[in-house]
Amino acid sequence: MKIYFASDHEGFELKHELLNFVRGELNFAVEDCGDFTNDPGDDYPPLIAAAVEALRRDIEKGARSFAIILGASGQGEAIVANRFPHIRAAVFYGGSPEILKLSREHNDANVLSLGALFLAADEAKKAVRLWLTTSFSGEERHVRRIAQIEEVSEK
Repeated sequence: MKIYFASDHEGFELKHELLNFVRGELNFAVEDCGDFTNDPGDDYPPLIAAAVEALRRDIEKGARSFAIILGASGQGEAIVANRFPHIRAAVFYGGSPEILKLSREHNDANVLSLGALFLAADEAKKAVRLWLTTSFSGEERHVRRIAQIEEVSEK
């Protein structure tokens, strides 16, 4: 399993902390899809698209992979991610961790979009650990709904 990462300048520092955490403490293979410098003039759409496109290719090959993307709020980044087929991005910028579990158990989210301006590093690490270790429930109603999401995205 591989975890793809991407962020703009707002998430740059937190992305590097999370890359090291996921690689080291959680022992997942990771790939940094950018940005590779902390450039305040960068734009997040192409950076996020690079990570999500890599994830999408893995999904189409049958590989089990995920992406973690970061920006100021995580909202715009999730909007970009959700434009791609087979991608279901969930946003987290603090609050109840239950939303992280539900995004995996009910929606089989494969992208976690983090609002870097709203999360301390320790909180982000806890969120990432919970999200990556929560499995999709596989319940029929959730499988059915995800299939309906796929149908909508094909139109």
